[in-house]
Amino acid sequence: MSALFGHVKGAFTGAQKDRPGLLRAADKGVLFLDEVGELGLDEQAMLLRALEEKAFLPLGSDEEAHSEFQLIAGTNRDLFSAVRQGRFREDLLARINLWTFSLPGLKNRSEDIEPNLDFELDRFAERVGRRVTFSKEARDKFLAFALSPTANWSGNFRDLNAAVARMATLAPGGRISTHIVEEEIKRLLASWSAPDESPPPAALQEFLDKKQFEELDLFDRAQLAFVVDVCKRSRSLSEAGRTLFSASRTRKAFSNDADRLRKYLARFGVEFSRILQLP
Repeated sequence: MSALFGHVKGAFTGAQKDRPGLLRAADKGVLFLDEVGELGLDEQAMLLRALEEKAFLPLGSDEEAHSEFQLIAGTNRDLFSAVRQGRFREDLLARINLWTFSLPGLKNRSEDIEPNLDFELDRFAERVGRRVTFSKEARDKFLAFALSPTANWSGNFRDLNAAVARMATLAPGGRISTHIVEEEIKRLLASWSAPDESPPPAALQEFLDKKQFEELDLFDRAQLAFVVDVCKRSRSLSEAGRTLFSASRTRKAFSNDADRLRKYLARFGVEFSRILQLP
């Protein structure tokens, strides 16, 4: 908050002098705010006011500061999903979502891999003071892997930078061999196949803890999330059952949709009455 909005002397322990903050520094100019999705809700509220009213309160001050700036924000998060989960203000997203440009990941920009391989080797040479190169066979092997569907590049250029730095550091005599490339490929594949640490979808967080969620097949996760969503929009168990079993119920002489749905939910320890209590 202090970095963005500034503070006055004595606002907190260690605040020995006034700090103008980035918003005031950007007055009459442009502020690039990276990772905007990581802002807390309080900072989001202050940023929204600064965008709409061109005014904000520095930390510890009773006097408003003013700044008129253009904002460019970057994030690797799905802000629409963050809004649904209550982690990002809907009004702030509406305010900053004037123009949106989605940048493809490195996996979908394969033409950038080879020139950046050379660029990262140049950066390594500048940083450590020695030049490292690939043998022809090692370079061909690494590029064949890097450009293949197997290469996930989930960390984008951070993954590529780290891979080159590791291979260059381990290269004896400044030459990256096929053996070093093979070891690096194993390391990358292992890191990309690490278990998914993402939490259960918002629709299931009320009912399943992380361990229970991980024990479900992907099919069951998707199906249960959809069923819970239908139940939330229904007035009764019977209405939800009629919606979910609308096709199969016509082929039964007697169909108790509510009972079928109750038994399905019970498999996961979920009660319809609890679903109705969800916001």
